[in-house]
Amino acid sequence: MEITAKRPWLGSLGEVPATLDYFQGSMVETLENVAKEHPNYFAFDFMGKSTTYKDMVANIEKCARSLRTIGVRENDRVTIAMPNCPQAIYVFYAVNMIGAVANMVHPLSSEKELEFYINESESVTVVTLDQFYHKFEAIRENTCVVNIVIARIRDALSRPLRVGYMLTEGRKIKKIPADAPVIMWDEFMRLGKACFWKYKVKRGADDPAAILYSGGTTGTTKGILLTNLNFNALGQQVIATNPMFRPGDKMLAAMPLFHGFGLGVCIHTMLSHGGRCVLVPRFTAESYSRLITKYRCNFIAGVPTLYEALLRLPNMDNADLSSLKGVFSGGDSLSVELKKKFDRFLYDHKAVIQVREGYGTTETVTACCLTPVNKSKEGSIGIPFPDTYIKIVKPGTDEELPCGEEGEILLAGPTVMKEYIKHPEETAQTLRRHADGLTWVYTGDLGVMDNEGFIYFRGRSKRMIISSGYNIYPAQLENIFDANELVQMSCVIGVPDAYRMHRPKVFVTLKPGVPATEETRKAIMDYAARHIAKYAMPKELEFRDSLPKTLVGKVAYRQLEEEEEAKRKAAGES
Repeated sequence: MEITAKRPWLGSLGEVPATLDYFQGSMVETLENVAKEHPNYFAFDFMGKSTTYKDMVANIEKCARSLRTIGVRENDRVTIAMPNCPQAIYVFYAVNMIGAVANMVHPLSSEKELEFYINESESVTVVTLDQFYHKFEAIRENTCVVNIVIARIRDALSRPLRVGYMLTEGRKIKKIPADAPVIMWDEFMRLGKACFWKYKVKRGADDPAAILYSGGTTGTTKGILLTNLNFNALGQQVIATNPMFRPGDKMLAAMPLFHGFGLGVCIHTMLSHGGRCVLVPRFTAESYSRLITKYRCNFIAGVPTLYEALLRLPNMDNADLSSLKGVFSGGDSLSVELKKKFDRFLYDHKAVIQVREGYGTTETVTACCLTPVNKSKEGSIGIPFPDTYIKIVKPGTDEELPCGEEGEILLAGPTVMKEYIKHPEETAQTLRRHADGLTWVYTGDLGVMDNEGFIYFRGRSKRMIISSGYNIYPAQLENIFDANELVQMSCVIGVPDAYRMHRPKVFVTLKPGVPATEETRKAIMDYAARHIAKYAMPKELEFRDSLPKTLVGKVAYRQLEEEEEAKRKAAGES
């Protein structure tokens, strides 16, 4: 009773509605509506500096006018390669305001990956940070990019912090030549003064709004085209399943903007409902833990590796987590044991809630099911969001299986993507319309549904490694290693990692006559590092005289996984 009296939301959760009335406008319109209702509420905090909804929308409008001035038009694609910072928020929603499409990419991607993302989306403009400029300049001539806009973290800081930043992090950033063909952020924002009217484009629910990247069902990187409705529906669903939320509640936004979880849940859900985002530009478990307590956050979201790391941090020993209303885990499977440990950790630190696990795919922006507030089942990833349907079928078919039988997880609802850009065949393979009139996403994931509608994730039928929440596709990495002139054949597998849960390891057979020396290893790894993003780059390379084969001649990657597991057990690792 005493807990309920202190936190009335615990005693008045109500029932989650089965269906919702979805907003039919654009993403940025939801922010404008909040700014009218709560102009002086804080929209976000960034390194100690707070910005109100009124000021945020004013800066989005300035940015939208500037995009118009440099020639960005309706349906153009704009690549945004930035961490979670104010300029990224402004440009993402400004692109939406002028009717263009935001192409969201990981700023730490390799040059070749960035070139692919830009060309795949046919982006005409790039917005990035000064520290990433040289990567974009190196590949610019291979793209159709007209303008590169360069922002700086220091420009978003308060004056005292700016000095400290320039003496530390700022000193590490390679200088941009004075004559570089770019537009610096401050200059860019001033350009908007030349645009007075008709910069806003009316967009509807089904109009494209953003592109996120995933390997889909085949493991080949594809751009996923998402609409205004996809994001707005997600926001409304998340709020409906969290009736304890109130405008002004704070979400620690550490998950990145180029990830559906970060963009859809941590940013858009909060900003479209009057929440307050605590932006984390560079994630570490230490910074995450410090900000939770400093801002007394109400909601946090992360991958299992984050929660495992928090358990080991000494600065969390006496942390007061009583402000938490929701703790969400996604991006990878949360083991039963880790959930028990973290639930106990929350209880010991005065929190009155437990971790709630969710599940989803980038093809549905992010989460589409979540453990309910008032009921959980061990090992379950929860029940579907309002208006979201999940069924378990015999893999690859539309034959629905009885409760308790394992099959492929299919998803349908208002967050389902529009298409894979430039991949009509795989779009048709992944999105299939059934006799019930719904369009279903074939996830390639395996699961079970019980007789109460709770879903249990059983594994992935497609080859994929999940490391700290990032999807890594072995086939893509193998294509890069195999292209090296020293390599005959490669195979990439995921091996256990104490922090990231899994990490990629590569096995290589060399071409005849190439010695298996440290010099050869370095040459191959240096080559790979130029083509593979840091988060996906294997740190371990093992030479083999030959790789095991299946009966049909394919590399038997499962045998390599079993060998690694046996070695780990022999070494006494848990």
